[in-house]
Amino acid sequence: MKDLDKNRPRILFLELSQEKRFPVDFSTYYHTHLYCHQGSISFLFNNTEMKCKGGEFLFWFAESHLKDLEFSRAFKATILLIEKDFLNQNIPDQSWSIDAILHSRQYPIKQLNDKSDRKRVLSNFKWLHDKFQDREHRFYEEVLKLQMRLFILDMWHTFANEYERRKRTLQSGSLYERFVHLVQEHCMAEREVRFYASLLSVTPKYLNFVCKQNSGATASEWIQRYTKERIIVFLQNKNLNISEIADKMMFSSRSFFTRYVKMVLGITPTEYRSRLE
Repeated sequence: MKDLDKNRPRILFLELSQEKRFPVDFSTYYHTHLYCHQGSISFLFNNTEMKCKGGEFLFWFAESHLKDLEFSRAFKATILLIEKDFLNQNIPDQSWSIDAILHSRQYPIKQLNDKSDRKRVLSNFKWLHDKFQDREHRFYEEVLKLQMRLFILDMWHTFANEYERRKRTLQSGSLYERFVHLVQEHCMAEREVRFYASLLSVTPKYLNFVCKQNSGATASEWIQRYTKERIIVFLQNKNLNISEIADKMMFSSRSFFTRYVKMVLGITPTEYRSRLE
């Protein structure tokens, strides 16, 4: 293992095996993109046991609740580590960013359907790393940022079918699953249980009960959780000012948005952004 010093590279491209492991503290500073060639890697993700096997893709956000990494004897993988602020600052401003981020927070392991998908993923790893290394390019920063955005868009494209398939499963599922789908669709503007209860033709009290029985969290807590995720994504995008975020999320005023953020994050939007510096 090697330590990542204060002059951390924005992008690291590595080949891993049972003998060659992740850099120290990689999950603190980097978003991890991993393609498993063979063998497997097991881990606890948000206290849930998971295993990524040969032919699968794995994505971890920086600062994920990750522990107990174990590698099989035959494990081999290619990984691309991208410094968290660099990636966050170059996410294309599209609705897909919200869907992709929320999906990956729940389902870090993704299926690759065929050889062309595997080739696309590994090619994207190489292209981004090559651009990062090409420091003699006259327009180095501009080209690197464009390649970062192309990388993200291509990864979204690769896993679009999986995102859509999970959405359809939620749409046709149980009352709880349909509620979760509705929250994902509407929490940018609707943050009251009664709105979702009305769409599902149940009372707010019953909806809270069903959610608590299925997940251990009430409907109110789920709404707040999804809204909080969106707020964090927007606050990490420094191309948006706080008033613009408040407008996007349909808050009546910046001051009301600030009070809501203080309630769910424990700090104001301005304080949150100052901690990103």
